Amino acid sequence: MLRDTNALAHVIQTYAKTKQLRTGKQLHALLICAGHTPCTFLTNHLLNMYSKCGEIDHALKLFDTMPQRNLVSWTAMSSGFSQNSKFSEAIRTFRAMRIYGEVPTQFAFSSAIKACASLGSIETGKQLHCLALKSGIGSELFVGSNLEDMYSKCGAMFDACKVFEEMPFKDEVSWTAMIDGYNKIGEFGEALVAFKKLINEEITTDQHVLCSTLGACGALKACRFGKSIHSSVVKLGFESHIFVGNALTDMYSKSGDMESASNVFGIDPECRNVVSYTCLIDGLVETEHIEKALSVFVELRRQGIEPNEFTFSSLIKACSNQAALEQGTQLHAQVVKINFDEDPFVSSILVDMYGKCGLLENSIQVFDEIGDPTEIAWNSLVSVFGQHGLGKDAIRIFERMVNRGVKPNAITFISLLTGCSHAGLVEEGLNYFYSMDKTYGVVPREEHYSCVIDLLGRAGRLKEAKEVIDRMPFEPNAFGWCSFLGACRIHGEKEMGKLAAEKLMKLEPENSGALVLLSNIYAKERQWEDVRSVRIRMRDGNVKKLPGFSWVDLGCQTHVFGAEDWSHPNKAAIYEKLDSLFDQIKAAGYVPLTDSVPLDTMDDGLKEKLLHHHSERIAIAFALITMPIGKPIIVKKNIRVCVDCHSAIKFISKVTGRKIIVRDNSRFHHFTDDGSCSCGDYW
Repeated sequence: MLRDTNALAHVIQTYAKTKQLRTGKQLHALLICAGHTPCTFLTNHLLNMYSKCGEIDHALKLFDTMPQRNLVSWTAMSSGFSQNSKFSEAIRTFRAMRIYGEVPTQFAFSSAIKACASLGSIETGKQLHCLALKSGIGSELFVGSNLEDMYSKCGAMFDACKVFEEMPFKDEVSWTAMIDGYNKIGEFGEALVAFKKLINEEITTDQHVLCSTLGACGALKACRFGKSIHSSVVKLGFESHIFVGNALTDMYSKSGDMESASNVFGIDPECRNVVSYTCLIDGLVETEHIEKALSVFVELRRQGIEPNEFTFSSLIKACSNQAALEQGTQLHAQVVKINFDEDPFVSSILVDMYGKCGLLENSIQVFDEIGDPTEIAWNSLVSVFGQHGLGKDAIRIFERMVNRGVKPNAITFISLLTGCSHAGLVEEGLNYFYSMDKTYGVVPREEHYSCVIDLLGRAGRLKEAKEVIDRMPFEPNAFGWCSFLGACRIHGEKEMGKLAAEKLMKLEPENSGALVLLSNIYAKERQWEDVRSVRIRMRDGNVKKLPGFSWVDLGCQTHVFGAEDWSHPNKAAIYEKLDSLFDQIKAAGYVPLTDSVPLDTMDDGLKEKLLHHHSERIAIAFALITMPIGKPIIVKKNIRVCVDCHSAIKFISKVTGRKIIVRDNSRFHHFTDDGSCSCGDYW
């Protein structure tokens, strides 16, 4: 058999396909020991076997010792480098092959073009394209598909489309490359159009085409289109393929159809991997089913599947959005245990999570432990300082970021402008806004203009804020009008406030906040008839005021309180503590701001009682009787903290000697035992 070259070639080819490296090496050794130096034909098969088995260094040594090389030898070596992610070497080998005098085949071209795509080297790719055209194989199916893929991966979709159109014959690979290309540049609608054309031309659809198209459906939340593809998946028998099932789960999850996502996920427990679980977890997180997401994570661990960085990122993001500190710290511990704490995406989300949970020091610590912070990490820290109203710190981090050579993006400026707004740094904020396009090449969007409206409005510069609104290249969004309306309430500008309320109601008819704020503007001016008129309008329009709630996490349990809430099992102890606090803070100098209650028919005594029983104070009283001394009290509230509660909490912090952190729907307030708040009474 050792003398039968064709039989040996067939055996080596089988070893290459089945990845039997050890057996292949033994055969190679046997040939050498028997004194049969493999001919060029056999050596080419050995090169291919070593490459496909991941032993590219061994293949290179063999290639270097070949007394004679032919076109197949060079092609095998170039392809081997490309297959083993040694893309620069693949291109160098292609060049050496041409210098050697060999005329590359479509397979050699394809390997080199694939290497360019992976390196993002469009210039070299264009040179290969020219050479392929000169060689007469530029429109050949295999070469054309790889050129199309290379251009699309490099973001040159015009060139990719041109190559695609010039191809005389197109198969499912070329169509998949086209759909993938559109997905990569965010042109998901075009990806679906390409899929429709594929169907119309009766091209065979394989699992790769279906997965790419499902990705576009998920990005567009085109659930109906996705369901039609799901039916094709079932007809073609691909439903049991793991990566098709994952694409379906991901599509339904991104479309918000968690029932269908769960059904696909549950089809075959044997056809699940970490991607399957992560897609479902991500969908549950996005639809705010946090407990279910955590249950799926527990099931993943129970099945012995190791979570990846995307799994942790989704779950930590959920804890961040819900300010669920207990679960967030437990996930952080697992991240450290599995060594994902150095992953740039996971560490960035940890920075954000601790910031949104109120633990600013922990955010800074996690950031400082990142070896080389990415743009996402810098943005997370700027955002944390912005949320906490620490504008000067946000500016300091921004300047550090720029000095490190990290380019800020649109998200960076939203966080920076928010920080300036909450800290009253008006001139600094305006300077950064006007430098966005000129200095950093970031074109201001609606969100940035809304931040400037908020910045000027909080500072009482309402006329300038209105001028910004009038000069904007587009209509302000709901946040812009809401910010302007809130500023009008604070500064008593009823005419502008009325305009802002009307605009906001048009954008968000179901938003009760517009009419509530307008009512408060009239109440501040003691225009009680106008207050009653607004309330009648709310009643007739069935617009209900959003009730205020505050909550505190104790262990893994969340305790929620409303105003005048008597439902808690510990209500007696809570209200006893609340009354005791009231006496203590009054003795310390607290004076209830009864004017902040917009009711003309209620006497001051009842107003005091109403303010005393606001939800944030009940939550703080509960925390004081249940949380150990030394642990900061963190209270979350779904609406803006009222001016009287803000004053009262400063006194509560002072008389109890406890640090109290309150997160309302706008920002964080850090109350310390010296009777001050981090906002400096500017919020």
